Amino acid sequence: MHTPVLKYKSQAVAKLYFIAALALFAGQIIFGIGLGLQYVIGDFLFPYVPFNQARMVHTNLLIVWLLFGFMGAAYYMVPDEAETELHSPKLAIALFWIFLVAGALTIVGYLAVPYAKLAELTGNELLQTMGREFLEQPLPTKLGIVVVALGFLYNISMTVLKGRKTAISLVLLMGLWGLAIFFLFSFVNPHNLVRDKMYWWFVVHLWVEGVWELILGALLAYVLVKTTGVDREVIDKWLYVIIAFALMTGILGTGHHFYFIGLPGYWQWIGSIFSALEPIPFFMMTVFAFNMVQRRRREHPNQAAVLWAVGTSVMGFLGAGLWGFIHTLSPVNYYTHGSQITAAHGHLAFYGAYVLVVITLISYAMPTLRGRLANSKKAQAAEMWSFWIMTIGMAIMVLALTGAGILQVWLQRMPTEGAMGFMATQDQLRFFYWTRVAGGVVFLVGQLLYFASFFIGGEPVTEADEAAAPAGGGYLKTQPAQRA
Repeated sequence: MHTPVLKYKSQAVAKLYFIAALALFAGQIIFGIGLGLQYVIGDFLFPYVPFNQARMVHTNLLIVWLLFGFMGAAYYMVPDEAETELHSPKLAIALFWIFLVAGALTIVGYLAVPYAKLAELTGNELLQTMGREFLEQPLPTKLGIVVVALGFLYNISMTVLKGRKTAISLVLLMGLWGLAIFFLFSFVNPHNLVRDKMYWWFVVHLWVEGVWELILGALLAYVLVKTTGVDREVIDKWLYVIIAFALMTGILGTGHHFYFIGLPGYWQWIGSIFSALEPIPFFMMTVFAFNMVQRRRREHPNQAAVLWAVGTSVMGFLGAGLWGFIHTLSPVNYYTHGSQITAAHGHLAFYGAYVLVVITLISYAMPTLRGRLANSKKAQAAEMWSFWIMTIGMAIMVLALTGAGILQVWLQRMPTEGAMGFMATQDQLRFFYWTRVAGGVVFLVGQLLYFASFFIGGEPVTEADEAAAPAGGGYLKTQPAQRA
């Protein structure tokens, strides 16, 4: 008799969210390559897809697909952690379609209508919220996001409340509630430019360098619990320490955005000191992941998920930690602010910290959603190759942007006399921009290989296969783990 791999039927709703997330991820990369080409071929796709529209689509797809990934991860993890069915699977499915349709209509609006006309058509004069990077969504879309977020949080919170409470589910819940609460600042758009930028950073910074890190920690801890068999108590202690450092440094580290927007000078010290400490939780995450894998009491058949988990910790430290640190001190940021160095940091930080952790959870969960513990060895081999190809592609892009940023600062910003103009400087960066496009193409190849791994055949691993493995061998190493 075949035993279902999923413990709770309602976990299956996560599959919809994962499929949508991956489809939107593909769209983000295609628009990213198009943007890279527009840097070197100024009239590429003009007037059909102007640069400003393509940029909005690229960045908004990034946010939306990660949100789909977070929501799918929560719907998969929380019933398992709470040991109970999801409070309302029907609500989860309804909210999925509402969010997907609203997101699709917003993207169509960006591409089909000039942005000023879109603002006029969607009632921006009633509450002016449009026009800020990452928060370009029309008012109806923002309101729809709030409705979806409230329904989602109600569903997840009720599930946690009626079931077992674990450190992982509580940290995840705190991160998801924080995500929703800080998004409310996107509705605040004062005429005073200083206050406007301050509230904007309350959304953007306190998402990516605050509450999203809690979600990151919870997702990573969950996968490590499941794939290593290390005692949950050990992983919980690591998780608490990591999120404590993440919140302490992340919240006060917001000050590194306040250097030049008109806030008091003491933010130069606060921002410099605490943002310089922000690499610590990411370094701890790297040590945590390697430590758990080395101490594993279980050789899980899904080794691809383990690779993604370890890759998350390493690339997150490099992107959010190291590349953030190199230009976060105020005397350095004075020259580098808004340069291509910022773009290099942004690309590697998002990839390392959030793209990879969502793929980690999808890599672990998707086989179980398809009725198996792990994909075949051939499929996992393709998936592992996709990790390395995407990571190499990202490295090419980031190194190219870093080189472009250093040259940009040297030619345009550091000279006290005879500094080169902006457009003249851009002409000097063409080699780096072409290299970035090449890196983007390599990344796309890796992404396509990752998608292809879902369709590669072979003998998948089922729960019955693992149960039949001989004691001390097969997929279980040494002694069985305590119940995860």
